[in-house]
Amino acid sequence: MIHRDPLAAATLQETDPSQALPLQRIASLIEFEALARKRLTSMAYDHVAGGVGNEVTLRANIEAWDRIPLRPRTLVDVSQIDTRVRLFDQELEHPILLAPTAYHGLYHSEGELETVRGAAASRSTLVASSYATRTIEEMAQAAPAPLWFQLYVERDREFTRDLARRAEAAGCRALCVTVDQPLRGYRDRDIRNAFALPSGLERANLRGLGEAMSRQVLVKDSIYSAAHDPAFTLQDLQWLRSLIQIPLLVKGIMTPETAEEVIQAGVAGIIVSNHGGRSLDTVPATAEVLPIIADQVAGRVPLLVDGGIRRGTDVLKALALGAQAVLIGRSYVYALAVAGAAGISRAIEIITTELKMAMALSGRPTVTSIDRDVIWAGLPRGRM
Repeated sequence: MIHRDPLAAATLQETDPSQALPLQRIASLIEFEALARKRLTSMAYDHVAGGVGNEVTLRANIEAWDRIPLRPRTLVDVSQIDTRVRLFDQELEHPILLAPTAYHGLYHSEGELETVRGAAASRSTLVASSYATRTIEEMAQAAPAPLWFQLYVERDREFTRDLARRAEAAGCRALCVTVDQPLRGYRDRDIRNAFALPSGLERANLRGLGEAMSRQVLVKDSIYSAAHDPAFTLQDLQWLRSLIQIPLLVKGIMTPETAEEVIQAGVAGIIVSNHGGRSLDTVPATAEVLPIIADQVAGRVPLLVDGGIRRGTDVLKALALGAQAVLIGRSYVYALAVAGAAGISRAIEIITTELKMAMALSGRPTVTSIDRDVIWAGLPRGRM
């Protein structure tokens, strides 16, 4: 589909529909990126594709999963494969959630409304971003998709309180507070492109707080933004938890010490994340720290992970290393840019099919049967 409205023209390149690749011939999530790049302006593409600094962590997130060797088990009945998981009394068809990503209006003329339709079509849980270009209320009404909400703690604590309660009132089943970005990371690509939201796009959930909050992205005179509260601390988690009845997860945990601290603060779940390499460069890949944090958590709260997950084998490895579910981000944004809701549905079809095959070939017919024996212990990584 070619978007011809004025807003889309600011972020999408015209393509010849006769040259479009049928969705069923797209074989992997990785292929969506190249297809999306042809459709997007450099500014829009670089914003989603890029990371901070030299993008060391951005690359490491993907490479680390590839270096983990699988240890298959044979002669197991794998005639039925079950990918269902339960999280916070919710049954998910598969352990793959759509991570919170900002500004979907850059990638599709319907923005997050189309994303919700794709989530519904693929029976996936979408973690809606605070920095969406559509309000959480609009998203909740767009399609019957299961929604969680990602929250940045803003300097205006009353507004933060109201936004958390709006998300709960809209039907979101969990709240994920991002804690690894008290200020925006230094992103070379966005600086070179002078990244800005085109006219007609805004952070819709922050509407009414002025342009510095709803539209300004790059920081001009300081390292701090007008929005993010750099004073938010561990003690404030209890305040945030008191505002809502739905589970509170903390997103952005990369050390076992912080994992222990947030558990003691009473959070319901943890997301191991380095912000997709978009916050602090040269921190380890999430695949590398996941088993260390899983050992510390020891099953006391659900553990999720994001960062560099592109294949069903990556999902299998994450589950084997202690995660109950994973989140994908850039991949579904590229799919959104390529073919809207249908693109997202195809992306989820691909990665869940890969997961089912990897489970079967590893002798693990259910998610609950996946354990660390799926991973070769002591085998040098990167030899394949």
